[in-house]
Amino acid sequence: MINFKKMSLNDLDNIKNHLTTDFDNFWSFNNLKSELENPNSHFLIIEKDCTIIGFGGFRQILDNADIMNIVIRKDMRNKGNAKLLLNKIIELAKQYNISQLNLEVNENNTNAIKLYKDFNFKVINIRKKYYNNTDNAIIMLLNI
Repeated sequence: MINFKKMSLNDLDNIKNHLTTDFDNFWSFNNLKSELENPNSHFLIIEKDCTIIGFGGFRQILDNADIMNIVIRKDMRNKGNAKLLLNKIIELAKQYNISQLNLEVNENNTNAIKLYKDFNFKVINIRKKYYNNTDNAIIMLLNI
């Protein structure tokens, strides 16, 4: 069974030792902790059978928000979990009266780009050599 709930510091502690192995290594424990402690940040976890299989969230700025990340555990990818999580993040954004969601994604992350396009995010800009001074970042926007 799939469940969603607000991400807490306890949830972060539960996945602390698995962040770099089971998820992705571009978000450190301290970065995530700072986000969870920020009153303008709103994060959710997705659980399957009481095990955290992913998390994601946004930082709100008035009626706008930046999606900070959407991360699914490596062994649970390509099973529709990111789509479920993104849908819940959009629902949460609506509860906070957010009218626009922004995000940036590595141009080589074709699965994520397809996901965002499936949700009608539009490409609005490119940041040249944003990632490691080599890969471009695609900036996308969704009006909700």
